[in-house]
Amino acid sequence: MQYRRMKDGSEVSILGFGCMRFPMKGAKIDYEETEKQIVKAVQKGINYYDTAYIYPGSEETLGTILQKNNLRDMVYIATKLPQYMVKKPGDIDKYFNEELSRLKTDYVDFYLMHMLADVTRWNNLKECGIEEWIAKKKESGQIRNVGFSFHGDTDTFKKLIDAYDWDFCQIQYNYLDENTQAGRKGLKYAAKKGIPVVIMEPLRGGRLVNFMPETAKKLIADYKIKRSPAEWAFRWLWNQPQVTCVLSGMNSMEMLEENMRVASEVMVDEFTEEDKELIAGVRNEILRTHKVGCTGCGYCMPCPKGVDIPTTFACYNSMYTENKNKARVNYMMNTSMKKEASDFTKCVECGKCEQHCPQHLEIRKELKVAGKHLRPWYFKIGLYFSGLFLKK
Repeated sequence: MQYRRMKDGSEVSILGFGCMRFPMKGAKIDYEETEKQIVKAVQKGINYYDTAYIYPGSEETLGTILQKNNLRDMVYIATKLPQYMVKKPGDIDKYFNEELSRLKTDYVDFYLMHMLADVTRWNNLKECGIEEWIAKKKESGQIRNVGFSFHGDTDTFKKLIDAYDWDFCQIQYNYLDENTQAGRKGLKYAAKKGIPVVIMEPLRGGRLVNFMPETAKKLIADYKIKRSPAEWAFRWLWNQPQVTCVLSGMNSMEMLEENMRVASEVMVDEFTEEDKELIAGVRNEILRTHKVGCTGCGYCMPCPKGVDIPTTFACYNSMYTENKNKARVNYMMNTSMKKEASDFTKCVECGKCEQHCPQHLEIRKELKVAGKHLRPWYFKIGLYFSGLFLKK
């Protein structure tokens, strides 16, 4: 494992363990499998573990595993204040203390303002006393480093960087988002000011692996250097010295082992001009077929009416990267043909989902478009008869 330096001198592994997508067993986190992966990851040198207040069961699972296996002192825990839920000064301590309890620890190494949208929101937190609160927590040792996670445009990101003396920050960044979100310009701006940058969504929620068009897959398969799509995506990030740590939501041992191998081999500025041309070509093929920029993060969930928004958009995109009818069947089986239907027709356009979408998607509008393509008239007939059969 290789390491890069944070502002306080901490050496963090260039591969961080993203704890939003732990392995699942049914509707619950598969504790045994998660424990195996985390223990192995720590043994192999991964020392940065990223979770958040709103990730269901994540903080408690991580805390339990670290305590049970006596690993707390071997790792850095990064978690996040749900700043969008803070309405009054007392809320800050309320959420922080709850997180300490879940994590079974008395301090947090890296604490982030979660999904800080703009300077206005930061100013609202300042009115609640956040700066004084941070100073006290740092003095007591309960918080070692403070940063923010961000989904938004470059200009807003730069303003947030300048709004406070941050210890680090976290952005969505990958070769598909090189010129969107904070982007390469934002990455370099933060680095120039001495602020380490942690990367989330390196595979765009799996879009740069599982939902690539065949033309993009062929470009990678035919290239003279044989690497998986995931390896190319990670190497593209680690090729840049401004990238401090890349988070990966590793939910299988195979994924963990491959990522650790790459993290031990990669070098800064290793890409040749041909390598860069390959990535540019793959990016163009993906963008040519991509319909909705959903990363599958799940922040839009739960929907008050039960609509499975991420599945809807994943199936819609897969219509144009894989097979249209296969994607339609998959959508119906996973939404319409369940006991409690979760398809797009349940949407009442309340707009709650759009308030939390990091990609700022017009979800209500996109659901209608996706639904039109996912359920043509002849599929509706099939769904009707399937429903009669299932009711028998």
